[in-house]
Amino acid sequence: MSEVVEVDDTSCCASCGITAKDDMKLKICTACKLVRYCSVKCQKEHRPKHKRECKQRAAELHDEILFQQPESSHLGDCPICCLPHLIYRSKANVWGCCGKMICRGCQCANTMREIEGSMDRRCPFCRHPLPATEEEALKLLMRRVEANDPLSLVEVGAKRYSEGDYASAFKYWTNAAESGDASAHYHLSLLHHDGEGVETDMKKAVYHSEKAAIAGHPIGRYHLGCAEFDDVQKLKESFQRGDVSKEDFAAALRGHHAAVEATKSPQRRKAAEATMYGK
Repeated sequence: MSEVVEVDDTSCCASCGITAKDDMKLKICTACKLVRYCSVKCQKEHRPKHKRECKQRAAELHDEILFQQPESSHLGDCPICCLPHLIYRSKANVWGCCGKMICRGCQCANTMREIEGSMDRRCPFCRHPLPATEEEALKLLMRRVEANDPLSLVEVGAKRYSEGDYASAFKYWTNAAESGDASAHYHLSLLHHDGEGVETDMKKAVYHSEKAAIAGHPIGRYHLGCAEFDDVQKLKESFQRGDVSKEDFAAALRGHHAAVEATKSPQRRKAAEATMYGK
């Protein structure tokens, strides 16, 4: 039985037909949002008649949310330059002192400023001194974990996973997913798919992939087999096969170009060049 929430509406109860009054507000079915009830009793009595229509409409609403274009990257924006993060996780770092994800461009600009001014190395965002050892860096990160910071939880989960501790990785990613973190949902989908740290459960794998896709995770969406591609070459091949119309192909290319341009900055270009030439 779906949950119900109070709404201020003047329509009638789908079961008994009573209308809303000043001292009685009808409650909407949160699954389909089509009908309203005056009580839980009426909802239960009407359930056999409403069940099929409710499931159909709920599925339609779910697809509408699933296929909406996300407003930003699943990684959000860099808190310094305020540009969307690139979809590639390697182009940014999470700082354990403040739990912020800083793009490589802003990190590079900060490092150059410190070198030119003979300054001590500090976090680009909160200005906390850089940890001297890996152990100190981990302690800072764990403080953020204790504060239930999603980015830090994902980072520690990834560390535990690389160590082969899948059960701990599952715990950290589950906590991060409860805060709506897209990367955490994506990692959980893989754990449930591969049976690492948990029993194989394809329903849960799909559930977490959908949550990741809704939050803008491109690979999570790709794994669902949707028509949204993160690879322009695959989109071109689909167009050549006739699977994608000319109009949709052109619109996707324009969207891809706009998304890429929105992530560019002089600082990020310099950071990329410095990485290319080993500086």
